[in-house]
Amino acid sequence: MLIRAGRRPRPWPADDRWDTWPVRARVLAVSRTLTSATRVLEVLSLLRGRHGIRFYLTVNPGSAFAAGLDDHLRGLPGFTILTWQEATRYRFDLAVACAVHSSMHRLHAPLVVLPHGAGYNRLVPESTGDTISAAGLSRNELTHRGRVFPAVVGLSHREQFHRLERSCPEALPRAREVGDLSYDRMLVSAGSRDAYRAALGAVDGRRLVVVSSTWSAHSLAGRDLDLPLRLVGRLPADEYTVAAVLHPNIWARHDPQNLFDAAARSGLRLLPPHQGWQAALVAADCLIGDHGSVSFYGAALERPTLLAATGAAELDPHSPTHAFGRAAPALDPAGDLLAQIEAAIADHDPAALRAVTDLSLGRRGRSAAVLRGVLHSYLPGIDEPEGEPCLTPYPAPVPSPAPAPTAYRVTGHVTGTEVRLRRYPVGPDPDPARGFLSVSAEEPRPALRRSAEVLARTTVRAGQPAEHWLAATAADLPGLSVAVAALGEARHLLRLRTGLLLEARAEAAWGAPAPRLDPLLLGAAVALRLAEGGEPAGLGEHGLTLRTGGHRTRVTFCPRPESASTR
Repeated sequence: MLIRAGRRPRPWPADDRWDTWPVRARVLAVSRTLTSATRVLEVLSLLRGRHGIRFYLTVNPGSAFAAGLDDHLRGLPGFTILTWQEATRYRFDLAVACAVHSSMHRLHAPLVVLPHGAGYNRLVPESTGDTISAAGLSRNELTHRGRVFPAVVGLSHREQFHRLERSCPEALPRAREVGDLSYDRMLVSAGSRDAYRAALGAVDGRRLVVVSSTWSAHSLAGRDLDLPLRLVGRLPADEYTVAAVLHPNIWARHDPQNLFDAAARSGLRLLPPHQGWQAALVAADCLIGDHGSVSFYGAALERPTLLAATGAAELDPHSPTHAFGRAAPALDPAGDLLAQIEAAIADHDPAALRAVTDLSLGRRGRSAAVLRGVLHSYLPGIDEPEGEPCLTPYPAPVPSPAPAPTAYRVTGHVTGTEVRLRRYPVGPDPDPARGFLSVSAEEPRPALRRSAEVLARTTVRAGQPAEHWLAATAADLPGLSVAVAALGEARHLLRLRTGLLLEARAEAAWGAPAPRLDPLLLGAAVALRLAEGGEPAGLGEHGLTLRTGGHRTRVTFCPRPESASTR
């Protein structure tokens, strides 16, 4: 164990009589930001379940991105929270940090430091004290009074040894290649891909586009804050769903839920800062990002990747992430977003970026075993389990709650009884040149309701009976082509401009899950069919097939039975 100079550590209070098992080791998790906190907790999960270890957690103060960290950490099960002052008073068998700072020399413990992203890449002179060392590899961070204080400097790939040799050669004897636990865990999460996609709305043939931004003025969000809003506005809503992953440092300094409120109301799934981005990458069909680790991981998972920013000005020019910015295809934010995404998916070569991403992700599939061995080497009183560690898949993502879009611009065409549609959410600046309006009764903008071809009540168990609501709506808005009242997930009542009432049902295909039918989509399909000369009576005789992208839903229509009309 490394002995720290200065004040001797205090003895721990004698409270063992309250423990069911004796405390044989004390382990301290050290965090500076939410990013480093979530990573260090993931690393220490390799030790969880071993009785005899008591876990502690502290925040090393001073980060500009520490806002909200204490609240997030408070109440974590299995950890005793210590102030920094308390943490520096006692001796621990092991301390682990996923962001190093020179003040950590005050800890009385062998300190294992690890990266909190895909290796070490960013130039942060405020931390490193120079403009050439990547944050986490600098002499300013790794030494105190000329001595290297971490017991282990964990590197995710052997490439980082060369950069550590340039920036702090005296730390080389303590460097260990440990791989990347988060990446390996994403690999074992592949079996949960369908569950992740369902949680993010990528169902019924929809593709999932993940848009990711790191922090700083050089990031995607720093350069183009409105890109997520344009994405949800220009990608057909029934063919694509868009999820946003923002670096926790953005959340610590700003208010993303307010900044992206308009995009969320148009369908953007905004993921919280502490959980969900790994699952989103596993689920993604395409990634739009920048020089952040999330984009790098997505490319390493061989997802089609487009960069809206490269951040070259703030990266170590010798780092793999800098090379990634030069090698990955660029997105033109002002161009046709749909065409670029479709081309990226169609032309994707899974091996195209492998030579770059391989330079940050060493020991693939072995990181858990290597890291567990490193940690246990400082815990002689705790037996290391036999066999390989078993990594668990990431939990399903839980995006921030937001209401579904309440107005769409609709385009499409009819071929026989098949109606092919594309719907685009109407954002804060409606585009009157595109298609016609299909609007929910919950839409708050009166002008959109008055201009709609289709109006739908989406609440199934409403106070006013469906038939009465349809009649009142037709009287209030005589320009409507179709009014729809939801009766269930796949059953709706329609009133046409002629006054004809039809009950619509989505047919369940053999061997397929129970269908769902959006009443706004149904109303738009019927409006298109009637606009192109279809006879209302023909709906009941032939039905319709609704097509959005490659997804088809067969719908049958039934007029009101005579027995019902004579009641």
